[in-house]
Amino acid sequence: MTDEELTSLLLEMESDRVERKESLSSPDRVRQAICAFANDLPNHQMPGVLYIGVKNDGACANLPITDELLKQLADMRDDGNILPLPAMTVQVKSIRGCEMAVVVVSPSHSPPVRYQGRVWVRIGPRRAIASIEDERRLSEKRRSGDLPYDLHALPSASIDEMDLDLFKRSYLPAAISSDVLENNQRSDEDQLLSLRFVSLQTPKCPTVVGMLVIGKSPADHVYGAFVQFLRIDGTALTDPIVSRKELHGPAVELLQRLDDVLEANINVATTIDGTSVEGKQPDYPLAALQQLVRNAVMHRDYQSSNAPTRITWFNDRIEIQNPGGPFGQVTRSNFGRPGITDYRNPHVAEALRNLGFVQRFGVGIEIARKTLTENGNPELTFSVEDNHILATVRNRS
Repeated sequence: MTDEELTSLLLEMESDRVERKESLSSPDRVRQAICAFANDLPNHQMPGVLYIGVKNDGACANLPITDELLKQLADMRDDGNILPLPAMTVQVKSIRGCEMAVVVVSPSHSPPVRYQGRVWVRIGPRRAIASIEDERRLSEKRRSGDLPYDLHALPSASIDEMDLDLFKRSYLPAAISSDVLENNQRSDEDQLLSLRFVSLQTPKCPTVVGMLVIGKSPADHVYGAFVQFLRIDGTALTDPIVSRKELHGPAVELLQRLDDVLEANINVATTIDGTSVEGKQPDYPLAALQQLVRNAVMHRDYQSSNAPTRITWFNDRIEIQNPGGPFGQVTRSNFGRPGITDYRNPHVAEALRNLGFVQRFGVGIEIARKTLTENGNPELTFSVEDNHILATVRNRS
């Protein structure tokens, strides 16, 4: 937005596109406002703006705009509380002699957007939790032509191929706040639609993310949606195979099985230091491997490749190979750099966050690096190509 547009909006009374805050004393309310602007219930198809450092009447609050304040605001995009991730910018502006922080939030392409499991909307100058009818309207606003692939419909599949018991038992309580569920009057179809697990068109059918998360057999319709594990007794693919597994199933079961496989293959050495205290040192830290394989499942290319995510466990290293190269603002030259992230599958990312497999977006590689260093493993390396990414983790010994 131009400085003229920002000035004009600032001078307006608060509306469904404008909110002013004297300070960041209530981060919860700021996140609610970001969520509401992203939902754009009035369908302005224009950004909403939060002005931090301005009083309700538009007067300057003389708030110091520090780097820490800007970081707190920027972190609201990636901390996993607002899902799917909002498109927003944070910047410092001086308007009519008043320095302030300005948060510009673009309408989401795939509403409804939730903050901690609740759909917030803007109704005139006030925020409110969306009604059932509001959620239906938001679902109907989704654009079709420019949706990410994980929201595409799968006409070859039917809702009968989705595990509704898993949906109600595992996913709903993780994605929707408990008070909203207690007052739930939504049908199964409305719930699936609101969470983007079924398509808008009639007859209803699963979306890609719906099939990946609660499909009974996701790889039947999203080819390559499984993980291939190979344990080799040696350092080359031509060496003897110790074990081979193909891990299938909906996301929560797939990743839980994968955790079991990783843990079973880690070798833990027992040592006794000078104080006769027994210590245990794994050849690979489980937490680092979890970050890397979950990143692989979240970021892989499900659209143009039928190849699975492959984990090859050699005697001296582990290779994790993933279909799909860098995406969006991530390039071959900046891959793995802190703060540079983008999402080929934003709704798969949302689902993994809801299920607890992702705690915070954009830090998985950094956590893996830190954990490997603390365990004494060599540096994590990547081979980044246009159509695949290979992560190599080397044995600490």
